[in-house]
Amino acid sequence: MSNDPSAAMAAQICGQIRSVFGPPPPYSAAAAFSLLPPPLEVLVEEIARAATASKKVFVHGVGREGLMLKALCMRLFHLGLSAYVVGDVTTPPIGAGDLLIASAGPGSFSTVDAICRVSKSARARIVLITAQPGSGSEASLLADAVAYLPGQTMADDEVEGSGASPELRLPMGSVYEGAMFVLFEMVVVRLSEKLGQTPEELRSRHTNLE
Repeated sequence: MSNDPSAAMAAQICGQIRSVFGPPPPYSAAAAFSLLPPPLEVLVEEIARAATASKKVFVHGVGREGLMLKALCMRLFHLGLSAYVVGDVTTPPIGAGDLLIASAGPGSFSTVDAICRVSKSARARIVLITAQPGSGSEASLLADAVAYLPGQTMADDEVEGSGASPELRLPMGSVYEGAMFVLFEMVVVRLSEKLGQTPEELRSRHTNLE
């Protein structure tokens, strides 16, 4: 019999991420924001609106949050959207009616606030993904829509009740970042249905320079 603990650890990690999408415990901080629309609904609606209007979509995040958003941006390109990562040398200017999807899991990052400020001045729409919608950050105040993703971040990684067992508690913002990846996969599935994109069409847009 194998003593490899990988399957058990994977199940625990997936369980922590899964709990982000379940009902919040009564009287928890997450329960206070339970009336906000599901993040899947928010993102699908906003991205589909931009796609229908032939508008550009931009993504921005810092650290590992930024990596998750880059993965989303790649899939949006595969879906046929004009999608860009803020900071890439080929990124065009954002304009009126374009969409910025930004993430600030702990509530606020100075760079996210600054990018949202520029986007708002260009009359673009802003969706903020965050675990702290009540932070009062500049980004949260500028956002046209908030995708509330109540995963553990660096702001509360020592808080009890995060869904982690004492034996396995993911560090810093790993739960939030893992939840971002899962959320974005769900978004892509829903968008492909909504926009009528087949797996073959997505595959046809993948680079051949690999």
